[in-house]
Order: sequence, then structure tokens, then C-alpha cells
Amino acid sequence: MEDEEWMSVFNRRAEELQDKWTLLMDDSIQPKKTAHGFYEYLKGSFARFRCSGCGRSWPSKRVMVVFHFSRDAASGRGTVKVRHFRQECRRCNDHRKEKPKFGKENIDMMVEKLIEKIKFRCYGEDVGESGRTSHFIDRVNGPHESAHCEACQLGICQKGT
Repeated sequence: MEDEEWMSVFNRRAEELQDKWTLLMDDSIQPKKTAHGFYEYLKGSFARFRCSGCGRSWPSKRVMVVFHFSRDAASGRGTVKVRHFRQECRRCNDHRKEKPKFGKENIDMMVEKLIEKIKFRCYGEDVGESGRTSHFIDRVNGPHESAHCEACQLGICQKGT
């Protein structure tokens, strides 16, 4: 399952941090509305979708992911909450929002960037930027369908990611 892939990549990459960090999938977090003491990192990447109604699949190069993270220095623990934004099938009329499926390389790249943000915000380290970009498995042609994108509906979809 993809959530385990996220956990595995995060746990491997978080070993370089000073504290014990936990990654939680949390569809309730809202972009631009962090809880007290949390920082936000918003990233777009390539992913694929499959409609659970009609079976249609489609790629998207603009799938948004929001991370909220916080460190409690006293306990030596940190928490990252993650939300993947969904898209609706344009063929079906039941407005079912489908979860994205990210490739391993894209998960790794997003987590690498997240760890850079954690190092900067929580530990004051200036690690620079890795320069890695999202990996596009397929060429994605055609317009982004904002009417079917949960991130667009919330006003956070980033063009050109």
C-alpha cells in the first residue's frame, strides 16, 4: 500500500535528524491553517489516479501534497502530518474524489525536500536546495482540469509544479 511506502521512505530519511520523528497521514489538515507550533510545506508532484466507479485512469502533473510539521525539543520528538489532494473522474457524475498514486521516486523526492524544510525550520540548518525535481514517467498533455481538482477548489493548486 502506498501509505507504507511514504512511511518507509520518511523513516529512512528521518534517521539523519536529531530527534525521533513520526509521519501521520491526516486528511483533516487544512492548507494555510497550521496548528500552533506547526510549520507548513506545500509541494506539487506527478501522480496517477484511478476512478473507483468506472475504472478510468489518468495522470496529473499537478497533484498537491501538504505537510504540517512540528518539533518538541523537550521530548526529542517531531511530528509530520501529510495530506494528499484528490481529483474527481471527469467521466463519472458522482463526484467521488480519488486518492493519488505517487511513484517511488516522487515520494522520495518530496520527502527529501520535506527533510530539508525540517532541518531549516526546526534545527536552524541551512542545507541549501537539493535541486531534484519531480520525475515524470509519462508525458502529460492537455489542460489541468481545475473543476475536478480538490487543490484547485481550495485555491492552493500551484501551476507549473
